[in-house]
Amino acid sequence: MLSRLLSRGSARRRLAAAGAVAVSTTLALGLMSGTASATPRPDDGVVPAGKGYMGVGYVQDVKDFKPDTKNLHLDVQEDVGLLANPVGIDVSNWQGAINWSSVRGAGIEFAWMKATEGTTYKDPRFNANYLGAYNAGVIRGAYHFARPDVSGGAAQADYFASNGGAWSRDNRTLPGVLDIEGSCYGKSAAAMQTWILDFYNRYKARTGRDVVIYTSPSWWNTCTGGWSGMASRSPLWVAHWTSAASPSIPAGFPYWTVWQYSSTGSVSGISGAVDRDRFNGDRTRLLALANNTA
Repeated sequence: MLSRLLSRGSARRRLAAAGAVAVSTTLALGLMSGTASATPRPDDGVVPAGKGYMGVGYVQDVKDFKPDTKNLHLDVQEDVGLLANPVGIDVSNWQGAINWSSVRGAGIEFAWMKATEGTTYKDPRFNANYLGAYNAGVIRGAYHFARPDVSGGAAQADYFASNGGAWSRDNRTLPGVLDIEGSCYGKSAAAMQTWILDFYNRYKARTGRDVVIYTSPSWWNTCTGGWSGMASRSPLWVAHWTSAASPSIPAGFPYWTVWQYSSTGSVSGISGAVDRDRFNGDRTRLLALANNTA
């Protein structure tokens, strides 16, 4: 159970010393001071309200983790030279102020940023990040940190769509993301499937887009029972921090669209570590996803 959070760097050092990988897609360098217990696993409890960010619950798929050394601690320009597909990042308020012009200049082509959590929390840096990325020419999108313990899926989709998760055909806006991870929130696999489908249906009704699902193999397999019901509806954004040439994917999905491959990258314009992502296709396919022309 998470009690008090350390800075991103401190949390990673403690986990590394214990032989585990760090716990977050967007763990930041300036969280609250204090002490931290182990990050929640699906059976350990729930992340405190307002503290959710991509990767905070990703701790079960790391048994065979090996650092992606060809991508860690490299300048993004060098990194881009190693990849055939567009590279991106995901961020939240934990990254602090971001210089998006520098981010784009470093070769980052797309970014998703936290917008909302539950039905009451909006990320305090979302507006600045969303506009800053757009103005810098970064193809941007919003994500919602799911809290199935506090309200229904449809209610959270409404909150997300009304507070940053809506979509526009402007050549720079990606569909919204449902970030679902961490605890199973006391729900059975069948109940979790219903919650996710309710979120999807309401988001689709509000925006006309299929919501992207961000998750890890262990969470999806544990908490939905490896459900295949979203494979024909939602693009998959899989969290798998590995040096392998491709990620493991959850049961029920035939392929991945976005891969969060590292949580310890560095990017010009951002202070400290940031999550790194790859798109499964070239830039024309990324734009097709943004413009709903796929």
